[in-house]
Amino acid sequence: MTTLVYDGTFEGFLSAVFDQYYYKFEAPQVVKEKDFQQNIFAQHHTVVTNAVHSKRVWEGLQKKLSNEATEQLYQTFLSELPGIENTLLQYIQYAFDSTAAIETDYSHAAVLTVQQTAKKVWREKHRMEAFVRFQQTADNLYYAIIEPDYDVLPLIAPHFKTRYQDQLWLIYDSKRQYGIYYDGTAVSQVQMSFSDEAGGTGKNIKAVYDEKEEVYQQLWQLYFKSVNIPARKNTKLHLQHMPARYWKYLPEKKPHP
Repeated sequence: MTTLVYDGTFEGFLSAVFDQYYYKFEAPQVVKEKDFQQNIFAQHHTVVTNAVHSKRVWEGLQKKLSNEATEQLYQTFLSELPGIENTLLQYIQYAFDSTAAIETDYSHAAVLTVQQTAKKVWREKHRMEAFVRFQQTADNLYYAIIEPDYDVLPLIAPHFKTRYQDQLWLIYDSKRQYGIYYDGTAVSQVQMSFSDEAGGTGKNIKAVYDEKEEVYQQLWQLYFKSVNIPARKNTKLHLQHMPARYWKYLPEKKPHP
């Protein structure tokens, strides 16, 4: 067995796929660099992320798969599930080796897993688009902190860029400690950390709150309270549409003063 160690990026993963086809390793296993554990009895290969190599693999997949299927591949990668890279490698090998379309061949374990996982990631994407709550800083930056199950920031960026074109905003994933920032023109990834009070470690973001933001949060809580009539309360349905794991960063779920 040979372990292919890559940097954790999608481009790095595609470079690992390229290396597998180039070197033809026996029983390959693809592992993120941060998860790799050295084994003196096993071989490993360090993948160098290469834009040319990853592009060749991606363009090859686009010739073999539909747009929907290539999107599902990317969504599945963003799931970050343990060992998902090896499932994706099996899927890709099956696609390249087949002359017929394989994306609906659910008798193949990798195809079924990719299809099921992509659906889960896509649902998480839509939840984040619905549950993001922006707060305003003193310098008119709107920010939101989220903690999704999957790495969906790359998927939700187009939605917020289209919807909030007229303001500067930042959406920060406290679990993965990076964010997406819109500067009025383009969206870019940023690395940062916040204090525990704001959902992470490091800088206390409350120090840069807009003084009006606390008032807005209270108004939002009052609105949420007014539309939730006790006689019509349906906790099961409420949890179905807004699972408790998302409440941490929702202003309407914070205790009302």
